[in-house]
Amino acid sequence: MNEQQAMSLLGLANRARKVISGEELVIKEIQSSRAKLIILSKDASSNTSKKIQDKCRFYNTPIQFVETRETLGKAIGKEARVVVAITEKGFAQKLAQLLGES
Repeated sequence: MNEQQAMSLLGLANRARKVISGEELVIKEIQSSRAKLIILSKDASSNTSKKIQDKCRFYNTPIQFVETRETLGKAIGKEARVVVAITEKGFAQKLAQLLGES
């Protein structure tokens, strides 16, 4: 249930232009400390998954997971997305809370 709520909140954050998607752009956001939360799909390739998780650890950026890339893409009105960054603290905290409980 929480994942559904989280995905509709993610859609809202996206409409507010607080979501960055795409691996390279997300990594830039992490490195510049603009990313407040990373959401990674569990079906990301092991290479991408490791790269994103390592960056999050190094830059101390919180990370949460969703089941599939389709879920993530659908939430922001695009096709499958493996990773997104949330750049606004309020959205990030609420999303982390919803995804963390699932």
